[in-house]
Amino acid sequence: MGFCASAQDANEVDIETSDVQLEMITPAQPVQETEQEIKEREKKLREMNDEVAYAKASNSLRRGYFVLVADNIQIGNMGYRHYDINRNSNFVLVQGTDGIIQFALNTGYSGSNGLGGWTGKGEVRKQRMTYDDNGDVHYQFSIVSGTVNADVFITLFNNSKRAVATITGGPTITIYGEILPYRDKKHR
Repeated sequence: MGFCASAQDANEVDIETSDVQLEMITPAQPVQETEQEIKEREKKLREMNDEVAYAKASNSLRRGYFVLVADNIQIGNMGYRHYDINRNSNFVLVQGTDGIIQFALNTGYSGSNGLGGWTGKGEVRKQRMTYDDNGDVHYQFSIVSGTVNADVFITLFNNSKRAVATITGGPTITIYGEILPYRDKKHR
């Protein structure tokens, strides 16, 4: 088997290759892992995935383009958490100098945002980010507008994208969820 390629230019030389032989390679025998080895491998894989998720989340906090999507919300110091919530309508969003806090509970009451909760939009100010000895990231900022004056304190837990946000400036709201990188189309 062989092939010949002729050049387009008269000054170029034809390139010819020698015959190519294909050889069937048999795969090596699959590695037989013990149950303990499988568990250890899966644990290491989870740890690596957690480290990557943490790096993405902390980087998005540092850059100021992220969304904290809520798994559950606690309003006030009552200790009662709302677990049956929609992640798409319960979040803290920061896009540079623009910020939105929204929560919408499935209570049957329409709330000020028509979703059973509250939405506040404003300018992000006074951003501050620190790290503690455990590797947790603490990110705080204010969202200010004509109708909103809220302070937000976010803790991103080490080697995880899991976070908790406490929002003050009205009734204290605590949001539990995940930090995800997020860029709005107008910021790309």
